[in-house]
Amino acid sequence: MVNWKIMCFFMVVVITSGLSVLQFWDDFQKGFTYRKKDNVGTSGQNHTTAKMPTEGHVDANPELSDGKNKEVLPLCPMTSPLIGGAINVSFPSELTLTQVEQKYPHVELGGRYHPHDCQARHRTAIIIPHRDREHHLKFLLYYLHPFLQRQQLEYSIYVIHQAGNYTFNKARLMNAGVREAMQEEKWECLFFHDVDLIPEDDRNNYVCESNPKHAAIAINKFGYRLPYRRYFGGVTAFTPLQYSKINGFPNNYWGWGCEDDDIGLRVSLAGMRVIRPSMEVGRYKMIRHSRDKGNTANQLRYRYLAKTPLTWKEDGMNTTEYEVLSREHLPLYTNITVNVGTEAGLHPPP
Repeated sequence: MVNWKIMCFFMVVVITSGLSVLQFWDDFQKGFTYRKKDNVGTSGQNHTTAKMPTEGHVDANPELSDGKNKEVLPLCPMTSPLIGGAINVSFPSELTLTQVEQKYPHVELGGRYHPHDCQARHRTAIIIPHRDREHHLKFLLYYLHPFLQRQQLEYSIYVIHQAGNYTFNKARLMNAGVREAMQEEKWECLFFHDVDLIPEDDRNNYVCESNPKHAAIAINKFGYRLPYRRYFGGVTAFTPLQYSKINGFPNNYWGWGCEDDDIGLRVSLAGMRVIRPSMEVGRYKMIRHSRDKGNTANQLRYRYLAKTPLTWKEDGMNTTEYEVLSREHLPLYTNITVNVGTEAGLHPPP
């Protein structure tokens, strides 16, 4: 005899959540709980064989959530009515981070935001690898917060700060960012964002697609066109499942160069393709700057890239090493300072 109460509950949840029957049933069988949170990572915790994250889900019905939302809000429109298109980007020298904080009082601690008049359809974590680039960060935050809010997203911004003066490792920082962001929330989309790139059109949706996305395809530095056909740098996006399929990012690119090409190659090796917006929409302005100290060109980068088809399953999220030194939920972003060590290991000899 069919338990009709269970069947009725099942159909109500499917209809109100916006999920397909198959998707909901698959989640239901796995014991899925809406908006379930993991414990936040602790300071000084090492991650040597981090587990791959799984796909996140939209909590389309606040009545089924963890009780934070008291009011049942309608889903936001499929296309946000707040999107305006092209953005005029400039960099006023007098701008301060305090002024940026005062301009966006509705952003919650840790750089969290959700629409207040509707239930967001998409939930995105922005991950920014960083060291000594506060001047660029204030401009990115100045433009990125309203950009994301006009798209009616639920989002949070994570700045992953590399501690110390050792050689910079952007890819390892992004691996750390994924691990720490997914511990705070089961995000359904992960956007990896260079700190010096400002989007110039809010039709460039910061949501994930059926394949990995390359959003920054037309940068002013390159004359607003791709510098080469397989370029996959600047701003990219993966669902947690897509990220898992490529085994995260490589750990062995110390210094500047080729880690983005390695990631693009991993997409192909994992049987996926790259999705891009139009050249008109995927426009970015780069903040001019000189090469950072500790980020000199990696002389072995092309050798590593040539070996990627042989190494990508053994070098990535499954072997990344780092430790969290501090986590600060600041007014406009979550700052996570990590030690990623050097080529000699997480704690190199003096």
